[in-house]
Amino acid sequence: MYYLQTKASFDAAHFLWKYEGKCRNIHGHRWNVVAKIKSQELEQEGQTRGMVVDFGNLKKDLKKLCDSFDHSLIYEVGSLKAETVAALQNEDFHLEKVSFRPTAENFAYYFYKELTELGYEVHCVEVYETPNNCAVYEEE
Repeated sequence: MYYLQTKASFDAAHFLWKYEGKCRNIHGHRWNVVAKIKSQELEQEGQTRGMVVDFGNLKKDLKKLCDSFDHSLIYEVGSLKAETVAALQNEDFHLEKVSFRPTAENFAYYFYKELTELGYEVHCVEVYETPNNCAVYEEE
């Protein structure tokens, strides 16, 4: 089995709605996303001969996914009042609404699924919300 790994990052704020602790407040992280893809075989022809995929494409695709969240406030559907969202939008803040609780675990799953939909055979995705704490998602 061959593996390729790349990483990208984004800076964003979030909060955990209905959480009993300090993370219920808006706070930020430098989110680091590490994606590992796999393949039983290498490409046999063309420009990517001898490769799993072109690293440049993998890096570009992961960066594009991460850049969509960069310098935003990530919030879960239903976690903010409509007036609050409207006020933040009126101030031209970058808001990213997600359908899941914005935890490292859920982001690991999100990036795994997004890369899979782009055609990569993903082995696992790690999401670090601090240098020492990460969540990993891989399918069995």
